[in-house]
Amino acid sequence: MIDGTWEPCPATRWEDAFLSGNGRHGAMVHGDPGDDRVIVNHHSLVRPNGSEALAPPELADGLGPLQDALLSGDTTAAESFGGGRPLVWVQPFHPAFLTRVRRGRGLHEAVAGYRREVDFTTGEVTASYEAWRSGVFVSRADDVVVQHVTDPGLTADVTLDHTLPGAPAQLAVGRSTVLTPDGARLALRVGYPGSRLGYTGVTLARVDGGRVTVSGEGIRIEGARSLTLTTRVVRGADRPDPGELWAALPGEDYATLLDRHRPLHRAAYGRASLTLRDAAPERELCGSELLRTPRSPALLERLFAAGRYHLLSSSGMLPPRLTGLWTGDWDTAWSGAFTTNANLNLQIASAAPAALPEVTDAHAALVRKQWADWRDNARALFGARGVVAPSHTDGESGHTRHFQRAYPLHLWTAGADWLLHPLLEQAEVTTGAPDAALTGALVDVALFYEDFLSREDPDGRVAVVPSYSPENRPANASWVTVNATMDIAAARHALTTAAEHAPGHPSADHWRALAARLPDYLVNEDGALAEWAWPGLRETYDHRHLSHLYPVWPLDSINPYDTPELSAAAHRALELRGSENDSAHGHLHHALIAARLRDPSRVSAALDAVLGGDFFHDSLMSAHYPSRDVYNADAAHTLPAAVIESLVQSAPGRLVLLPAVPAAYPAGELRGIRTRFGAHLDLSWSEDGATAVLRPTRDARVDLRTGDGFALTETLAGHLPAPLELTAGVDRVLTLGAR
Repeated sequence: MIDGTWEPCPATRWEDAFLSGNGRHGAMVHGDPGDDRVIVNHHSLVRPNGSEALAPPELADGLGPLQDALLSGDTTAAESFGGGRPLVWVQPFHPAFLTRVRRGRGLHEAVAGYRREVDFTTGEVTASYEAWRSGVFVSRADDVVVQHVTDPGLTADVTLDHTLPGAPAQLAVGRSTVLTPDGARLALRVGYPGSRLGYTGVTLARVDGGRVTVSGEGIRIEGARSLTLTTRVVRGADRPDPGELWAALPGEDYATLLDRHRPLHRAAYGRASLTLRDAAPERELCGSELLRTPRSPALLERLFAAGRYHLLSSSGMLPPRLTGLWTGDWDTAWSGAFTTNANLNLQIASAAPAALPEVTDAHAALVRKQWADWRDNARALFGARGVVAPSHTDGESGHTRHFQRAYPLHLWTAGADWLLHPLLEQAEVTTGAPDAALTGALVDVALFYEDFLSREDPDGRVAVVPSYSPENRPANASWVTVNATMDIAAARHALTTAAEHAPGHPSADHWRALAARLPDYLVNEDGALAEWAWPGLRETYDHRHLSHLYPVWPLDSINPYDTPELSAAAHRALELRGSENDSAHGHLHHALIAARLRDPSRVSAALDAVLGGDFFHDSLMSAHYPSRDVYNADAAHTLPAAVIESLVQSAPGRLVLLPAVPAAYPAGELRGIRTRFGAHLDLSWSEDGATAVLRPTRDARVDLRTGDGFALTETLAGHLPAPLELTAGVDRVLTLGAR
């Protein structure tokens, strides 16, 4: 199978539970016939920890002296700027509860006839053993978690169980159970310690046949033919009346609810696909067995499909967290937050090219919700107009609150440009230009730089100070310095993009002039693009982040076609970069940049490190570190983007076909890709050549390039490379031969 995965036994660890989600609610399905447990999640569930009301501190008055000190050579001056403050993490993400249908002793190993499966095309998770069958999905139509259990003579205890790992002992818990003619209504109210806030879960239990009684903290079913549970979670300060919440739950049967949900999910998931030659012999292996064959084309196929499925399923009211939309533990690493200086953008990198606008819409919702907080950050910390994005957010507050000597994330100013870039890409894919709201956001970022970039270096160029390259430091200085390459790139991109899309703004000419005065990138003594364009700062090469290669990916302002010398320096920087602690996001970030630099061997090595590093759970959700250490969605969600970039790259005026094909996957088909010049693209390739079918949605003039192993067989305007003229509604077939 490609569009799904299966296992021959139930999940005994929550990390191995199969996943379903609609971008608001999430479900983690263990599939145990004796103890059928579904962990219910919701994007809004963050536990108050005292950080929710914190505003950014008023530090702007000290900015000038800090800039003076850094420019004069004081390499530790920023350590006291905002220092002495306690490190405050954002509100941690947590699970809601288990819906539990306990029939008896659970299964803990594979037994003949058992099968647990998730269908990526529908979002339904099923499990079966003998006469017992369970189905679970999270409805896009009705915003509920739906579970259906069938078994002749079904006898079971049903509860909503809040006792998940790490749950605080001080939770205020209340329950309600009301019997109905066809089953029961269950409610679980949970109040956070020391807070008015809490959440309520309500479940409608419908029983076909048999007898239902109140039993302990739930109900007991005896002799039924089937059971359907429909569940919803609501978070807030007011404890809603369970009666109103029960009344709002849909009352139809499982099949009707699934029929209403299925086309909504299928239409989104089915827009793009990857198939690889030589994958068929291993396609039917269960996921855990396939993961033991890391060089298998079938594994890459399935992880590509799983990555798109999980990314879609976790994106709705918000984009994916560090854990996507799922966790089975209240003690989530890094608060289960949105880490914006690398992880979030990496996770959503495939949204535009892999035809998942739902993901970009979720990201836009997060940005819009927090825009006022970003303004507060710019004013309080830097005394500037415009916006500054935080490095961490819980999805509620966008205020900067991470003050730490070793990770001075409050002084990272590139975040707004970095976080708006996926929205700009989506606009290029669809209409070719940002709408009024996005244009206004781009203007706000430019206004920040107009105020912030007030200092000069000795040569009269603008100096970016203070400046921070997440999450690295020079070998001979503290973390905050001058002219981090990412900051230079972000400032230049923000100013020029705003001027391009808001040419009538009174500051547009000034933005262009300011961008022109920014420092050039620096090539160091190793021939590598330096992480800091400031004399005397020495590189720290062994690090998981690749912030200084932002001009390569995603900005594409350094590329092999327009800036070959800087491209070579960026490639040298990539060669020298270590993997530090083997974080999955570091490997896949490396792959994305290597693909832009046309280096298939480095793409292959990065993919091999992830596929062969035991990063994936049986659920095909990933871990942050090798050996499945720390549940984390970075690898799962980013892998499709790395694959796409190795096969197809696009910019508003450029198409690159097969720039960095990994040697282990020499033939296949990639369908449904969206380009940034407004065309849909299907690509098939092999050692003998390739065919690309372009379906333009608007007219475009495109610079066409191919990877080193391929050449276009048709002549365009008599020579290559030459512009490719595309007409809206007129398909174009391109044929490539092997060199």
